[in-house]
Amino acid sequence: MEVKVLNLSGKETGAKVQLPESVFGVTPSDHAIYLDVKQYLANQRQGTHKSKQRNEIAGSTRKLHKQKGTGGARAGSIKSPLFNGGGRVFGPQPRDYSFKLNKKLKQLARKSALSYKAQENNVLVLDEVNFDTIKTKNYVALVNALNIADEKTLLVLPAYNNNVYLSSRNLKKAKVIVASDLNTYDVLNATKLLLTADSVKTLEEAFAK
Repeated sequence: MEVKVLNLSGKETGAKVQLPESVFGVTPSDHAIYLDVKQYLANQRQGTHKSKQRNEIAGSTRKLHKQKGTGGARAGSIKSPLFNGGGRVFGPQPRDYSFKLNKKLKQLARKSALSYKAQENNVLVLDEVNFDTIKTKNYVALVNALNIADEKTLLVLPAYNNNVYLSSRNLKKAKVIVASDLNTYDVLNATKLLLTADSVKTLEEAFAK
């Protein structure tokens, strides 16, 4: 699949880039995508949730009232889960939500996500993205020139660029990542995928391993 290369002004440079079929033209696997996104979201969870059980509550252990004759239920401790301020039954405990996926499955998921973007014509290729200064308006000017200001964008760079990254950080609908950090969730979460010519080569080399 050939894509025309654009400059930062949104105009065609006359060059074209061939999106490799091995990365952007595979038969998508929805199940692989599901598992990879599930793992990504699970890894975002801190797992620090915690509630106190009755043995962790501070309070007296004396019997509240006599066993019989009150007309009420039997009660042995103020720390019982039945009382306000008592311990919680089967409450959340700290845990690790992460789980393992095979490397080939994760690669299939990412290639599936990229193939979906290519099928929907939501892949734009730029010749190079670099800003002289760190200014949000630089990134705003870029998306305006490409007529995608209202779209969620994911810009994939071949290497880390501090000026571009910091210029996009204040924009809710923009995200900049390095090609080596590409993940299925970010690709699917964005409406438009912005690549550079070098990013395409980096992705092809990465998925060839």
